[in-house]
Amino acid sequence: MAKYIFVTGGVTSSLGKGIIAASLAKLLQARGLRVTIQKFDPYINVDPGTLNPYEHGECFVTEDGAETDLDLGHYERYLNIFTSQANNVTTGRIYQTVINKEREGAYLGKTVQVVPHITDEIKRRMLELGQDSKYDVVITEIGGTVGDIESLPFVEAVRQLQWELPEEDTVVIHLTLIPYLKAAKELKTKPTQHSVRMLSQEGVHPDIIVCRTERSLTPELRRKIALFCNVKPEAVIEAADAASIYEVPLLMQREKLDLICLRKMEITNYGEPEMLKWKEFLDKLKYPKSKVTIGLIGKYLELQDAYKSILESFVHAGAVNECQVQIVNVHSEYITDINVGEKLAGLDGLLVAPGFGMRGVEGKITAVRYAREKGLPFFGICLGMQMAVIEYARNVLGLTGAHSTEMDPQTAEPVIDLMDDQKQVTAKGGTMRLGAYPCDIREDSLAFSIYGKKQVSERHRHRWEFNNRYLEQFENSGMKASGKNPATGLVEIVELTGHPFFIGVQYHPELKSTVESPQPIFVHFIKAAKERAEAGSPVKSAALQSTI
Repeated sequence: MAKYIFVTGGVTSSLGKGIIAASLAKLLQARGLRVTIQKFDPYINVDPGTLNPYEHGECFVTEDGAETDLDLGHYERYLNIFTSQANNVTTGRIYQTVINKEREGAYLGKTVQVVPHITDEIKRRMLELGQDSKYDVVITEIGGTVGDIESLPFVEAVRQLQWELPEEDTVVIHLTLIPYLKAAKELKTKPTQHSVRMLSQEGVHPDIIVCRTERSLTPELRRKIALFCNVKPEAVIEAADAASIYEVPLLMQREKLDLICLRKMEITNYGEPEMLKWKEFLDKLKYPKSKVTIGLIGKYLELQDAYKSILESFVHAGAVNECQVQIVNVHSEYITDINVGEKLAGLDGLLVAPGFGMRGVEGKITAVRYAREKGLPFFGICLGMQMAVIEYARNVLGLTGAHSTEMDPQTAEPVIDLMDDQKQVTAKGGTMRLGAYPCDIREDSLAFSIYGKKQVSERHRHRWEFNNRYLEQFENSGMKASGKNPATGLVEIVELTGHPFFIGVQYHPELKSTVESPQPIFVHFIKAAKERAEAGSPVKSAALQSTI
């Protein structure tokens, strides 16, 4: 049987439960344990696939095609292992399962209630990953904040499991906030006390309290928190703000979070944590030898979590190249033929991000043209690749009416068209082309020099594709399809010959980039940008907004 660790949050949202869960998992994994993490989200959506990025950040897609919470991206980036459909569960999915069973008569006429039917289904899914001896430890992050109405059934399920399972088989970690009041010049523990009391009133007693704080906790404060929250002083863990989320595992190791959990779970067969590669990565991240400026062209830039995996992929690729990657956010809605040179001035590379809908499309197309004509290293992902195809069709092939049928169903030149198997689909949730698919790569291509192999597997999330009716025209004029799906012939990769670096991919390579296995296209894209920067680029733009 696996051991189960539950991570709850209090006082406020966005404290970093996912980062704490992933950091603890990394430390346990580094000690030789088999670990996985799952996220339980309290919203009624079946999955985040239909949510606007402004609502919930990016939608992370797993190998098996599950549309999940972005925290699963953190789990994969830290552990370097795949997650699946089972690693993300929502209230909507729980209720959908219970209601379907009720319609089938599975409850034999009994009144279906939150307790026991909903909580039993939550418990079943909480224990599911630990049933087949594949993992030693299963970490479960409970979304939301203690006290939220939506979270109550999940907290109740944790209470029942604490009672049902042997004491050494469960650990509850509560992440809370210790605010610093500048006027009083002191840290305040009262919000944490109230949060733990609220959790205890629901019958769940935390074993460990992790305190997010801007200032270090004094021994006196730790003892005070321990006294009023009924935990041992050594179980009060400081989680100070860090310069990078990748420093958090080492901070948690210093606080002995992993050792406290191991003792509570009575696990003795573990070794010293092997964190050498992680530390080497951090050294390169902290002490870069050069810097590049990359333009991120998107339309959800007000919320950086909308492009979380892309930004983290730049971190990984920058470390490989021992290079600081500085991001310039450029909103595609505000790019025009007149101002494109000013908006993109001083860039060493340009990435056009994925997205849906008409808003900002023309700005993306204009940005692609600038990169193509100026020899600026270019990388397009999903919609970004499609914009590169449309731009090339209009301005090189002379197909002035070229467009995607997503934006213009009546376009005279549908160089991007709805996939055949999507044309009868009406439901929006979970019906896109999702998950990992193979891609055959031509040997005489930039893509092959990047990957170094003839076939790769990458994850997808789209309905529209390159229209193969136009493929011969494109290839005869210099844009070639260097990667295709072997079963359907769907174009997965396009690239330009005679350009320093110009590649567009239909899939989402950012979803598989990890600390230990940086995504190859990002690595080579940053390398090309670095070479451009070292060769001497124009004066940097004043539009710099954020630094990784």
